[in-house]
Parts: sequence; C-alpha cells; structure tokens
Amino acid sequence: MKDLHLKKARQIAELVNSKQIKATQVIEYFLKRAEELNPKINAFNSITSELAIKQAEEVDKQIMAGKQFALAGVPIAIKDNLCVESTYTTCSSKILENFKAPYEATVTSRLWSAGAICLGKTNLDEFAMGSSTEHSAFGATNNPWNTKMVPGGSSGGSASAVAARLAPLALGSDTGGSIRQPAALCGIVGMKPTYGLVSRYGLIAFASSLDQIGPFATDIEDANLLLSVIAGHDAKDSTSLHADFNYNKLTQNKDCKNLKIGLIKELMLTESNASPELVNAMNMAIETFKRLGADIQEISLPLIAEHSLDVYYIIAPSEASSNLARYDGVRYGVRDKSATGINSMYSQSRAKGFGSEVVRRIIIGTYALSSGYYDAYYKKAQQVRRLISEEFKKAFQSVDILLSPTSPLTAFPMGAKLDDPLSMYLCDIATIPANLAGIPALSVNCGFDSNNLPIGLQLMAPQLADRKLLETAFVFEQNCPQAEKIPALAL
Repeated sequence: MKDLHLKKARQIAELVNSKQIKATQVIEYFLKRAEELNPKINAFNSITSELAIKQAEEVDKQIMAGKQFALAGVPIAIKDNLCVESTYTTCSSKILENFKAPYEATVTSRLWSAGAICLGKTNLDEFAMGSSTEHSAFGATNNPWNTKMVPGGSSGGSASAVAARLAPLALGSDTGGSIRQPAALCGIVGMKPTYGLVSRYGLIAFASSLDQIGPFATDIEDANLLLSVIAGHDAKDSTSLHADFNYNKLTQNKDCKNLKIGLIKELMLTESNASPELVNAMNMAIETFKRLGADIQEISLPLIAEHSLDVYYIIAPSEASSNLARYDGVRYGVRDKSATGINSMYSQSRAKGFGSEVVRRIIIGTYALSSGYYDAYYKKAQQVRRLISEEFKKAFQSVDILLSPTSPLTAFPMGAKLDDPLSMYLCDIATIPANLAGIPALSVNCGFDSNNLPIGLQLMAPQLADRKLLETAFVFEQNCPQAEKIPALAL
C-alpha cells in the first residue's frame, strides 16, 4: 500500500484488523523504509527484522482466527534501554555493546500482546544521560528537519524515527525531559505520564525515582492509544500505582470552556532570553487557548524556577552512581582482560566501557553521596524536592493545567554544546520540574522558526490527571494548523 508511512497507528491497526492489509505487508514496508532512511539519521541502533516478521506472522494468524488487536500490525520503535528478550539492549554504551536481554520489559510485553511489532531499538544518549543524542557510543542521531541539527535527547532516536515516519509510534524514557525535549525539537508529540502509571520493569535504570516510560506519536490520539496499552499496575515494579485508568478514545471537545490554565511566569520566554520567533509561537499558543474559552492566568513558581535544575543535578547523578555500580566487569558487560587484579579490573573495565558524560555524572553523584557531604547535598536536595512538589500542588489548587515552553530553544547544530555541559543541562530547565514532582507532562508542536525547525509547547497536569492533560492537548492540536507539518525527509 502506497504512503503507508503517512497513516496514523490507529489507521494501520484498523486496516490490519479488517483484513484489508496483512501485518506482514505492513512490516515489510516499514523494514524497507527503515533500511533506506536510517543511514541518513541514525535513529536505530539495531533493526529487528527477524523478530518483526515473526511477530507479524503471528498477528496475521490470530486475526484470521477472529481476534482483534488495539495495535494490530503497528510497527513501533523501542528505545535501546528497554529490554526486549533476546535482542541487543545496549543503552548506547560500549559497556553493554554485546548484551542481549534475558527477559522482556513489562511495557514491551504489553505491546506485543496488543499486536504491535518491534521494528528496532533506537539510539539514545548513553544510559539516557544527555539532551542531544550525541553522547552515544554508536554515533549521533540527526534531526529529520535538518540533519545538521540535533534531535534532542536522550530519546533522540525514538523521536527522530517517528518524525521521519520510520515508525508511527515509539517508546522513550523521561528522567528530566528525555521524551518531551526531543519531541519538541522533532515536531511530534511526546509524553511523560504520572510517575508510577507505567511500569519500569525492564527499563535499565538511570535515576529510579525520576525515570518514567512514555509514548512518542505523530498526534495526541495515537499517543493516547499507545499509553492505553502500556499503562496500568505491574506487580514486578514496586513503584507501580494501584489505580484504575480508563484511556478510551478522547472526548471530542470543541473548546476549553471551564478550563483554567496557568502560565508559569518564571519559565515563559521573553525577547531578552529567547528568539522573537519562539516568543511569538508561545504567544500564539496562548491566544489559541483564549480563543477556545480557557481562563488564562499567570502563576508564579519561584522555587521551581530557581532550584529545580540544582536539585535534579544532585539527585539524578546520585541515583545514577548507585544504579551504575553494577557495571563492574564481573557479571555482564565489558571486562578489561588486561587488568592485573580485582580493583584494576573494576576501574579499567568502567573506564573503557563508559563515555565521558556518564563518567562525569557518576563522579558528581558519588561525591554528593559521600561521607561528610550526603547531608549537605543529597539530603538537602530531597528536602527541596519536597518543597517543589508542594509548590506544584498549591498551583493546581487554582488552575487545571500549567503551560510553558518545552525547550528554551529549537534544535541546535551538532557539536554546538558538547564542550559546554552546563549549557546542555539548561536545555531541560522547563522539563525537569515535572519529573521531580512526578506529575504528567507532554509536548506538542505549536509552530516553527524561520529555519523551519519545530517549537514545542509543554502542558502539565496534577498527578493522575493524565487524561485531562491529553484531552487539553487534543483540543489545542485540532486548532493548531502547524501541528501536522511533516519534514521533507519523511515524504
């Protein structure tokens, strides 16, 4: 079928369920497309052709027997820090270069049960530490809108794959903005659900109290569909929430009457801190909500704006330092065979296996957790984190949704920030607060700059108000003509 890559996931599923096309035909189409275009953007670390064909054949068999699937025959790209049994799961790190997952993540298991097909594993900043997907042992990923630009990170491979229409859906992980920021820079939808809504079992940990798996899609309806499949309690994840979630089709609201939206004063862009194009895109988004009947009010969140970045870069590296201690050259991963003793084996294996950004964060985290500094740094950061959560709760007493830019800038050139880690960290200033508070947040495209690079709008909601968040974004998307624009590379 011609132009199958331009169809939504829900449309592909309908075609397969109604037997108008076979899942094997769908996956053959997307495998061919991925093989042709992936060399231009390096979105995939591996394309799982054999697994995909096997899964598609099983879906066709089940449909012929009368079964229906929510994601029948829909190809999906999986971030390469999620375990898919017997496939390479590398975290884009040399230390796991040849590691094959011995078990299946809960989210991927649910996807296969819903009829989805594993197209491949996507590139990321090593161990999800970065905002540009340049910190990968397997080369940087390019932005489909301009291949000289970064796609954002850490889930840049997943975002780039969906933006280039190599896959209609993808999974990413979001620790401080790693779904929303690349979604913004690639002009698609990316969502971080409420912490605990989606099981983390089978996600290779970066910072366990912050990590959350979420969807990438070309529109809100497909993001909602994907979330409906992966959300729900999982006994294998101790942080998984016991709650009843109903993610059926989104309500076809035509307006935003009775909706109160708060503009985060400290995160809003002005011509003194951003380009006029970004400021104009934000103002147009706000005007769209006003036209739709929303009550818009300015909200001041000084703690969140002033301290979120500092708190995050103590807590996240500290948890990373602990989580990554398991990569010691003993049980799995790279082992330096030239080592002369156990201590040198530990240090040399880790030095050869980890990249510079991972090493930097391990050192920061180890320092923050060390004797004499724990109370001054890690404990204090956790106390401020609690205050940040309380500030969000107070804000949501007066508004339903919070609004900000997703990123203070559009996609930037490859290499522009590699030698300036602080500048790179500042890319996540608007996304980090939602992770600290565990609230749901998403990014939706709201326009383009003069270089035809996408601009992302971030919406945030209270814990467990994921449905409200999606429905608000859905109404906006229906009234934003820029939302469906596609990069030339994808056509």
